[in-house]
Amino acid sequence: MIAQALPSSVVIREVGPREGFQIIPKVFETRQKLSLIEALVDAGLAEIEVAAFVRPDKVPSMADAEAVVAGLQPRPGVSFSALYLNVKGFQRCEATGVLSNKAWLYTSPSETFLRSNSNTSIDESLASVPLWCDEFHRAGKGVHGLMISTAFGCGFEGAVRAEAVVNLVERYLAALSGLGESLAEICLADTVGVAHPNSVRACVQLLRPLGIPLSLHLHNTWGLGVTNVYAGLCEGVSIFETSIGGLGGCPFTPGASGNVATEDVAYLCHALGVSTSLDLDKLCCAAELAESIVGGPLASGVYKAWRHSGKKVW
Repeated sequence: MIAQALPSSVVIREVGPREGFQIIPKVFETRQKLSLIEALVDAGLAEIEVAAFVRPDKVPSMADAEAVVAGLQPRPGVSFSALYLNVKGFQRCEATGVLSNKAWLYTSPSETFLRSNSNTSIDESLASVPLWCDEFHRAGKGVHGLMISTAFGCGFEGAVRAEAVVNLVERYLAALSGLGESLAEICLADTVGVAHPNSVRACVQLLRPLGIPLSLHLHNTWGLGVTNVYAGLCEGVSIFETSIGGLGGCPFTPGASGNVATEDVAYLCHALGVSTSLDLDKLCCAAELAESIVGGPLASGVYKAWRHSGKKVW
């Protein structure tokens, strides 16, 4: 019997169509990405990150971001979003007139990662908060969240202490407060997949007194992705970012590998009695499609078990 009071339901955000393709050294056809997005919608996913509006010379697989968005089929209750790292990227997102992007700020406790990923520093990122707020306001939006990459460890700088993450968050809260803004969400991203249950729980516990909803974006590099999801559930986290089949990884940091698989997280939640509103069989069908597109085996344990069992879900 599980003693912890787990959330009754969770939100699972799908990032596979963006993160799943960005690290693979191959350019995929727009129609292939759109077919995968349709399969994910059919599986019940209501929040899907479909592309990244970044420099195509840096991430060639995202050169068709506008084409992907233009090909999306609107569905009631489904919101599509895209990643951006600078103002130009945000403006490209907004210019589509299709995406339902929330206003996110991006940062990291690792100076080296920020320089590699966004060509900036912690101090420079903080100094740009007023400019970002102005840009969000022009788009009719207030600040929504703070995405913290390498929240548990960095491929350049090593382990990251939970206290460093809290200090970073407090600096952003102070900067936002002076502008009459606040945060509605903090997403802790294990960019290189080095988190473990104790580090996840420690960071969540230190941030909880702020009273701001927390979400987790976990990778599975060291095999603890689903275990870390469980640790998050035990701490009351109810928002998780996942990738179909376990695809993904950051192209700007060493050692990065795929996200925790959407179907693995859904299976765990269903086994624990936590509602996801997702169809596990259809998720596995979407993973099968993803595997055919990328042309190689997926990391997902649930998908492999589903195939070996004759495509049956327990």
